[in-house]
This record gives sequence, structure tokens and C-alpha cells, in this order.
Amino acid sequence: MVNVSGKENVLRVAEASGKIFLKRETIEAIRQNKVKKGNPLTVAEISGILAVKRTWEHIPHCHQIPVTAVDFGFEIGETFISVTCRVEAIYKTGVEMEALTGVTNALLTIWDMVKYLEKDRDGSYPDTRITDIVVVSKLKEERDGVKGA
Repeated sequence: MVNVSGKENVLRVAEASGKIFLKRETIEAIRQNKVKKGNPLTVAEISGILAVKRTWEHIPHCHQIPVTAVDFGFEIGETFISVTCRVEAIYKTGVEMEALTGVTNALLTIWDMVKYLEKDRDGSYPDTRITDIVVVSKLKEERDGVKGA
């Protein structure tokens, strides 16, 4: 683990996003609140928040960061759901791994909740895929008028 004890605590913000592609029928079941396990977006948000707060337990070189804010956004398209996760902390190191962990866990939670709708006769998921998980932005508080990353 990198020693950050000499670094200054400053505001750190990161946003990550990703998509899950699903059958049109599954998207419609989500829109109509007809998924057996409940609302996938609500559960995905809670699951994502928990994942953000515990990132350090799953990625060995991550520091335990005092997260001050986590926000999720969801966009439902015809054949996909896009998820964004924005994380803030006042600390010595960035929060991009927390944002990536949050968005990934949220996407996995959606898959878990709708997998019974996505399976084909062989028990496979030919239409289901998670893609495009990226860090959208990463900011560090200004010091001396210069933004850092």
C-alpha cells in the first residue's frame, strides 16, 4: 500500500459509469415495477453505496477512505440501463476506485435481480452484458488556483 501519511487532506471527487444491456421485455418489466425481487434500481443503489463504503476490503491496496457523499444516477434506454456513481471524500488519496466499485456492484445487482427474465432455454444470457465501465471524471480540490487530478 502506498504511504499517504505525508499528503494533505483535500476534497476528492470521482464519477464512474457503466451499462447493462437487457432484453426489451426485461426493461419493460423494470419500468412497470414487475420484477419479482423488487425494484432493481432501488436495490442497485443501496448495494452500490455499500460497495463504495467497503471498497478497501476488496481491493488490497486501497485505503479505507472516509467517504462523505455517494450519489447514483440511472438512465433507462430501450435495451440498456446506464448507471453513474459519484463519490466524494476529504482525504489524502482519490476515490475513483470507490466510484468504479459502486457502479460495478450496482450493475451486478441489476443483473442478479432480473436474471430469471434474461435466461434462455439453456440457462445462458445471450442478450445480457455489462459494458463501458469507465471513470468519467476525477477532481481534486484547488490549491493555489490549480486543479489537480
